[in-house]
Amino acid sequence: MGKQSEPSRARSKLTHLPVIGSIARMDPWWWLVVIVVGLIIVLVTARADPFWDILLFVRDGIIVTVVITVTAFLLVLIVGMFGGLGRLSQKPIIYGLSSLYVEVVRGIPLLVQLIWWYFAFPTVIQQIGRWLNFAALANYQANAIVTAIVGLVVCYGAYMSEIYRAGIQSIPKGQTEASRSLGMTRFQSMRHVILPQAIRVILPPVGNEFIALLKDSSLVSVVAVADLTRRGREFMATHFNPIEVWTLIALLYLVMTLFSARMVTRVEKKTHYER
Repeated sequence: MGKQSEPSRARSKLTHLPVIGSIARMDPWWWLVVIVVGLIIVLVTARADPFWDILLFVRDGIIVTVVITVTAFLLVLIVGMFGGLGRLSQKPIIYGLSSLYVEVVRGIPLLVQLIWWYFAFPTVIQQIGRWLNFAALANYQANAIVTAIVGLVVCYGAYMSEIYRAGIQSIPKGQTEASRSLGMTRFQSMRHVILPQAIRVILPPVGNEFIALLKDSSLVSVVAVADLTRRGREFMATHFNPIEVWTLIALLYLVMTLFSARMVTRVEKKTHYER
């Protein structure tokens, strides 16, 4: 075997340096996150009025947006798993109810669902309370944040159910047969063999659902939730400067979605495996 040339050895040493190697492995799209964050910093610092005032005014809305998105997404993962398993159930009742839930919810716009949960659902509860002569239900008042989370979970749970179903069906049937031949029950086979593999398969669409949920969380502003979008509307209604307000709001949403996309990509690379 021939000796390695001096330039080749030099390049080899450089690529094995920790700093150089980490830069080479870094997702280049992180630079877009840095650019957007830098743009926000420039706007806030270079022109303190009104961008700095806007940022101070909407900062609590950022927290509300993040809390609603993360809470709803964790619940969506649970609802979607049960919905997906129900869609694969051999019991007609479970399969029928799961399919009815998925088909009905996917056919109604998210905005309409949020409005129904906030305005119509409390009226239904109050009416039931009057029929049952139960004061706690008759005087029920909707909590805006809780109602928004419920609406997002119900809507996105239907889509997540189909993602889980597709992921489970993508696993070869031989996996189930092999686990059953080892003495596992159907539940044990699903829990220990099929679901762990399916979750790794569905990570890309699940990540996309999280990003979509983050953006669609802006719709909760119509049901009295003081999220980032609603706080922006309140500031604009007071100061009448739509260009500055919605430019900064758009950049803040962009930072959150870009950061989420990069984290999803990182998780995908960490859990990737060759078939």
